[in-house]
Amino acid sequence: MFETAIILINYNSSYYTINCINSCIDKIAKNYNFQIVVVDNCSEIADYNKLESFVTSLSFSNIKLIRSKINTGFGGGNMIGIQHANAKYYAFVNNDSLLLNDCISIIIEYMKSNPLAGICGPLAYKEDGSILPTLDHFASPMKEFFGRKFLESINHKKYPNRKKIYTQPQRGQFVAGSFMVVKSDDFNQVGGFDTNIFLYYEETDLCIRLAKINKFAYLIPHAEFIHYHGVSTPQNIAIKTELKISFLYIIRKHYGIFWHQIVLNKLRIQFLLKSIFKPKYWHIFKVLLAGAPIDKSLKQKQKIIE
Repeated sequence: MFETAIILINYNSSYYTINCINSCIDKIAKNYNFQIVVVDNCSEIADYNKLESFVTSLSFSNIKLIRSKINTGFGGGNMIGIQHANAKYYAFVNNDSLLLNDCISIIIEYMKSNPLAGICGPLAYKEDGSILPTLDHFASPMKEFFGRKFLESINHKKYPNRKKIYTQPQRGQFVAGSFMVVKSDDFNQVGGFDTNIFLYYEETDLCIRLAKINKFAYLIPHAEFIHYHGVSTPQNIAIKTELKISFLYIIRKHYGIFWHQIVLNKLRIQFLLKSIFKPKYWHIFKVLLAGAPIDKSLKQKQKIIE
């Protein structure tokens, strides 16, 4: 059994996946027992072939490349990956990431010393050197209506400042999904990723369920990486619609139908007004008007390759 399985998802972005793999091999200690599992989420064949050629050429033997016949999204792709993993810890790392130091060893060492640390993330930097927040607060009706700053002002212990520069491990409600390390036993105990979610809020959902078994989220600032934010999911109306579908799914799942309806109606009004000035938002409003059901997700529109 490996100490850690690093799981990467590739979707038409082999250039970044290759660089991420190289950074893992380069930065992680040579004597550290880890494997890399790469799931290709039904990329174009040219992109997949490029990645396959690279993996085949590597002298690093503890790597697997799996090609999914359908784009299963973030959670679904990672769930495919863990079926091919055999490790005490899972590190779910976005393929548009570069390790700046031995993030994995640093995080695992901390997790072993703190039994409350259920899921941990390193300090994230943008490519220009500025910091990307790692900690955040759960998606909730309170956050939707009052915003992060208000929550942080009324209870800074429960809602730590996500933009503060921390020098010691800091507990929060969840860590960003771009780089998450979790003990495999804990991950399996809570059921892994909810594959009803195609994109967005997977980490929120996972961290909520881990917190229920007293396993909490921590930023480990001495572990550092670069995240080329949004490379594999360019912003467009379809993606923004997906964001709202996943958000409302989380609200209903964890806060119930009453709050789901309150938040849904708030978003309906918001996007109706937005669409008056920016007609492109009419599509989102129509999906919200229909209740933003999960069957409107991009997951339902994926094609299976032969």
